[in-house]
Parts: sequence; structure tokens; C-alpha cells
Amino acid sequence: MSEGRLIERGCLNDGSIIMHSQTLPVRWKEFVCGGGAAFCNIMISYPLSKLIFRQMMHGVETTFALNQLQKEGFGYLYRGMLPPLMQRTMSMSLMFGVYDGCLTPLLDQQINMYVAKIVAGMVAGGFEATLMPFERIQTLLIHPKYHQKFKNTVDAAQHIAKYYGIKEFYRGLVPILMRNGPSNACFFIIRDEIKYRMPHQENVFYQYVQNFIAGASIGAFLSTLFYPLNVVKIAMQCELGGPHRSVSYEFRNILQKRGSNVANFYHGALLNISRAFLSWGIINASYEIFRKILYT
Repeated sequence: MSEGRLIERGCLNDGSIIMHSQTLPVRWKEFVCGGGAAFCNIMISYPLSKLIFRQMMHGVETTFALNQLQKEGFGYLYRGMLPPLMQRTMSMSLMFGVYDGCLTPLLDQQINMYVAKIVAGMVAGGFEATLMPFERIQTLLIHPKYHQKFKNTVDAAQHIAKYYGIKEFYRGLVPILMRNGPSNACFFIIRDEIKYRMPHQENVFYQYVQNFIAGASIGAFLSTLFYPLNVVKIAMQCELGGPHRSVSYEFRNILQKRGSNVANFYHGALLNISRAFLSWGIINASYEIFRKILYT
């Protein structure tokens, strides 16, 4: 049962009222919708994500990061795409599927709608964190100092497993957990509130435009809100081996390197807003398209 299917329990679907609960066998559809939406997003927005990553990693301006990518050539532009493609596809599948599966029993128990959404979002975020090895490998593949060290995703994974062990795959887990759960809960709550208040559109094209704008706006806001955690996570994951430092230590270290100016912590934030606006617009619109196909 998606949060959009029961208005009687605080869940909306284009203004329609559905009085019955969704049965278990059809819950796989939410996993498919989320995964399909993420796949579409990564294929379109990866180059922009890579540009933002360089700014986060080095604290440089957009033109400098762009020049770096141009000098490396097109052959390296999509280097490291396989891990985020796999990770984001599975992550979004878990985000929507686990959230849906967790929300249903909570609402059936007459738990407060907002409390249920917060709990479901936190649980879904925890499940997403199990896929962080993909994020970890992507960081190493994108970092220029590892260009000659690792050939591809498999090579990097084998090297880490052989010389550093499983724990190294989960370097940076804490900021990911701090990001995933709260951001998921905020996304679904805000998304439902916007969906409830936006006018119903009969035209299919306008429905998808509306979904794109809603998802894009929420994504841009939340990605900016949690941007510092992503900077800390990337700083942690750029290291290979050595001690696993705390979030507070890494935050202070980054701040010191950037002249103790908090504003310098947000290098790449403007591009990140653009990427998030595009990415979450695609995700939300694609999700609704897949949903329309599977549920009709």
C-alpha cells in the first residue's frame, strides 16, 4: 500500500478514495517503480553529479572542476558510473518499497500518520545504507589519485576486500545513516503535503510536469539541507586504509583546511541544487509513470 493509496489513513492518490488495503503480493510493484525511476535518473544526470563531486572533494570553483574533467577526456567522464547505477537503482527500490511495506502496518495499527511516516522513512533509510559499498567504490573510482590504481568497479572491490577487509567498504557509514533516514522521512511527508494541496490535472502531460516540479523542489531543498553530511562522507571515503575518524573530527578537519569559513564548506552547493532539482524531478515523475503502468 503506497502512501498515495489511502486518503482515509492520511494517504492520497490524485484525490481518489480507496477503502481497501493493498494485498501483499502486489507490494513488489513499489520496489520496481522506485528502481526504474532511479535508473532513468542516473543515466541522465551522472556527468553533473561527477562535476559536483569534484567540487566537494577539492573545494574548488565550478570552472576549475570543469577544466579538470575536460583535461581527463570523455573516456573518464562516465568512469565510476556502474556503482551508482547499481546502488541508486537498488537504493531507490528499497526507499520506496521498504517505506511502503513499513508504513502499511503502522497505519493499520492506527498510529499517527506523521509518526508512521517518520518511522517508515527512518527504516527505509537504514536499509538503503546496506548498499553503501557501491557509494564507497564510486568515490575511489572518481578520485583522480586512484585513476591508475583501479581499472574498474570489480578491480576496486577485489583490492579492498583483499587488503583492507569488509570494514573498509563501510567507511563513512555514520554520515550516510544521519542523511538517509531523516531525508527519507522529510521527502515523503513533504511530498504528500504538496500532492494534497496541488490542483488535480486531467491532462496526463500536466500531471507529469506537476510531479516533476514537486519532486524537483523537494529534492533541491533536502539535498541542500543535508549537503554538509555529503561533504563529510566524501572526505571520509576518499581515504583508503588508516583510522576511521568520527563525523565531528572530519567536519572540523575540513573546516580548518578551508580557512575556517563555513561558506567554503558549501562549494558545489549551487550545482548540487541544480543536480538535485533535475534528479529528483526525474525520479518523482518517472516513479509516477511506472506506477501508472503497473497499477492500471
